[in-house]
Amino acid sequence: MNARSAADLAPPALFGAGVLIVWEFVVRGFGVPFVILPAPSVIFLRLIHSIPILAADFVQTIQGVIAGYVIGCGAGVLVAILIDRSQFLQRGLLPLGNLVSALPIVGVAPIMVMWFGFDWQSKAAVVVVMTFFPMLVSAVAGLSSAGAMERDLMKTYGANYGQTLRQLRLPAALPFIFNALKINTTLAMIGAIVAEFFGTPTVGMGFRISTEVGRMSIDMVWATIVVAALTGSLFYGIVALIERRVTFWHASYRQRGA
Repeated sequence: MNARSAADLAPPALFGAGVLIVWEFVVRGFGVPFVILPAPSVIFLRLIHSIPILAADFVQTIQGVIAGYVIGCGAGVLVAILIDRSQFLQRGLLPLGNLVSALPIVGVAPIMVMWFGFDWQSKAAVVVVMTFFPMLVSAVAGLSSAGAMERDLMKTYGANYGQTLRQLRLPAALPFIFNALKINTTLAMIGAIVAEFFGTPTVGMGFRISTEVGRMSIDMVWATIVVAALTGSLFYGIVALIERRVTFWHASYRQRGA
């Protein structure tokens, strides 16, 4: 890690540590009841002592997250290319996609469980529904972002649609696509965990949260939330790192390096 990366990480790390310290002192100093808010030290101990359980929950949930994320985002890009080729599809599919995105997850999740069963496949289906439309909208906007001058230049060189798509329009759309990928990392985690509230084997982050709330084991609930938050943050960081490697040429990165 270079000095610049360390400098970028220092403010959020210090701020996070400060929040945890204040949280610990407030909970212990004011005697906040355990069922309302346990201290960070109590949550940490529970997390350490429950690693095997939380690891099994993580594996179960992450299967649905990754499968649904890949399918939903990939389908969003492919449909965006189809829409870009056809005004008829654009007028028909975009309103339909908007309708699907407006469906409440608490209504979609039970239906997916009935259709695909109680294992991770139903959670993946929920994630597909949640991630498809953000990617579709971003990819359509990205494909339209290439300048008219550049497109005319490609026509002058005799490039067909496929060549223009590969060499001009998809590269121009990459920043938009990566924005959707980063947004969908959070949506995928939320979708899979909420879907597990409505039916899952006796394992999974959503199952653990709903079960431990019923048992009033609030420290275990918070430990599961910590694992989910760290997983989502790591997922986001991986996508952001890939974005930096792939779109290093973009103006936003050039300005940061100036």
